[in-house]
Amino acid sequence: MRVGSRTAVRWFNVYEDPALWERQGDTAGVLTRWVDDHLMRPHPDLGRPGPVCPFVRHSMARQLFWAGLADGGDELGIGQMNLIIDDAFELYRRLRQENPAEARGLTLITAFPGLTRYDLIDEVHAARKTEVVSQGMMLGQFYPGCGVPGLWDRDFHPLDSPVPMLVLRSMMSTDFPFLVARSDWLYAYFTQLAPDLPRKLRWSIAEQLRVAESEAGEITALRAHSADEHAR
Repeated sequence: MRVGSRTAVRWFNVYEDPALWERQGDTAGVLTRWVDDHLMRPHPDLGRPGPVCPFVRHSMARQLFWAGLADGGDELGIGQMNLIIDDAFELYRRLRQENPAEARGLTLITAFPGLTRYDLIDEVHAARKTEVVSQGMMLGQFYPGCGVPGLWDRDFHPLDSPVPMLVLRSMMSTDFPFLVARSDWLYAYFTQLAPDLPRKLRWSIAEQLRVAESEAGEITALRAHSADEHAR
C-alpha cells in the first residue's frame, strides 16, 4: 500500500493481495469484478477478437495493477481532485522508477466512490492530459455512460465503467487517435514511439498529422493500425 502525501488517499497493489483490496469497500469489489468479467473477456460489440483490454491480464500476472479509492463523492471539488491526481501521478512515476523493466505494464487507477458529477472527471482529465502525455503516459477518463467511441466500433464505448475513475498508464503505439487534436500531444507520441527521429522531424510530422478539433472525436475513423498490429 502507498499513501498520497497531499491527500492521504491509499493505493493498493490489487492482485498482490486481492483480499486486502476487497476489504476496502463495495467499490473495490465492483471494480475488480468489472475487470475480471468485462475487461478480460471478449465482447460481441468490440469490433475485434480478444479481450476488451488486452493489457490487463499482463498487469495482473506481473502484479502491476494498482488502485485507490478517493472518497468524498460529490462533495469533492476540482481543487481536491487535482491534488488527488497530483498524488497519483507522483506515485505512478515512483513505481516506474522502482521497477523500470516493468514500467510499460504498470496501471494505476484512482476511483471516486459516490461521485455522480461525471463532468468533474472530464474536466480534470482535460486539464491534466497535456502534462501526462508530455511524459509519455496516458490519462484515461472512465465513468458510467462515458461516450468516447472505441477504436474498432464507434458504437462501442470502452470507457463506460460502473465506477468513475481516472487511470494512468504508459503510452502505446495504438494511442495515436487519442492524440491527434494537438501538435504537442503528437510530438510526445513520436518522441515515445520513435525517439531516434530528429526533434525537428518529429515536430514537422506532428504538425502535418494534427486534425481539426471538430474531427478529433472520431476515434474509430482515426485508427491507424490493423487487427494484426498489436500495441507496443
